[in-house]
Amino acid sequence: MVGDTILHYRATEELGRGGMGVVYKATDTELKREVAIKFLPRFISANQEVRQRFEIEAQAAAALNHQNAATIYSIEETSNEVFIVMEYIGGKELKKIIEAHRNPLLSTEEVANYARQIAEGLKVAHASVFYFSEFEESVRCGLDCFGNFSLGIDLK
Repeated sequence: MVGDTILHYRATEELGRGGMGVVYKATDTELKREVAIKFLPRFISANQEVRQRFEIEAQAAAALNHQNAATIYSIEETSNEVFIVMEYIGGKELKKIIEAHRNPLLSTEEVANYARQIAEGLKVAHASVFYFSEFEESVRCGLDCFGNFSLGIDLK
C-alpha cells in the first residue's frame, strides 16, 4: 500500500494497524497537505449494519472541534476500499515512549501532562456523546487512536 495512490491520496507510511483497520500517513495530492487515512477492513465495508455504525461514529467525531481531537476531513470510498481521511498529527507512539523510559521512568510531570491531554480529549468526546468502538494500543503522542477518533497530544 505504501507508495500507492487511491483517489488523490498517496500513502507514504504505515502508522499502525488494529482490528478496525490500517492507518497510513498520506499526501493529499490535490490540497498538497499531509493527512492520515484509515482503511476499514473488508468485513466492515461489506457488512451494511457495521458500516452504518462506523459512518455514524465518523460523523460524530467530525463534529468535534478541540486541540486534542484530530479533525475528520471525510469518508471516502472506491470500488474496493472505504476509508476515513483525517488530520495528520506527527509524533511518537506513546507505547514506544513508555518503553524507552523504563529506566529512567517518565517523570510525574510528563505522565500528568499526557494524562491531562488525553482526559481533555475524552471530555470533549464524552460531552458530544461520542461512542468509542475500540481503544487501540497504538497510541501516538500526536495521534491517539480510539476507534475512529483521534486525540492530539502536545509533547511539550
